[in-house]
Amino acid sequence: MKQRFDHILISIVTVSAVAMFFSCDSSFEDIRKIDVSEHFPGGVAENFRLIYTDSALIKATLTSPLSKDYSNQEFPYQEFPQGLKVDFFDKEKNKSTVIADYGIIYQATDMSDLRGNVVLLTHDGKKLETSQLYWDQKNQWVFTQEKFTFTNPEDGTIMNGEGIEFSQDFENGRGQVRAYKVDGVKDIDVQEEETGTQQQTNIQE
Repeated sequence: MKQRFDHILISIVTVSAVAMFFSCDSSFEDIRKIDVSEHFPGGVAENFRLIYTDSALIKATLTSPLSKDYSNQEFPYQEFPQGLKVDFFDKEKNKSTVIADYGIIYQATDMSDLRGNVVLLTHDGKKLETSQLYWDQKNQWVFTQEKFTFTNPEDGTIMNGEGIEFSQDFENGRGQVRAYKVDGVKDIDVQEEETGTQQQTNIQE
């Protein structure tokens, strides 16, 4: 009787151990899938090129040596770890260019975050240099909250400051550039904002 009881007990322990093993194995697979989803892109492309159009007109082109597609994430995005170049085109097909060491495009909001040695060069020779620049594709607006240098060869102005925003084609808003916390400006009209906490500079092209 005791031998039979021991046999039954051993069988129960064995079944429990097997069940536990498969349960742990299943949990490990679930964890592994989550880990893969969180740390690995859904797609990778070399020599990447993307064209943005509006009413059959090319508004911008994006090129990069490497693109990683994280559309498998809860908040999807596209990463350019080896840098990128974006060419903007206005209605007259004039081209302005921005380059950066690193970039992310958030697909849900069409907002791009460009970082590292960001340089924007307009078709008429104006140049913006900063460490980070945001590109709002929906509103065709470009801005940064970081320190910047803005060079305007038309009037020999070199502006240093912190925080600047403008239209990506320099046409909306009658070509105005709005800069904040400005210093080192020549031949420029600086007006105090109503809040009195920032300085706003308007540059007419």
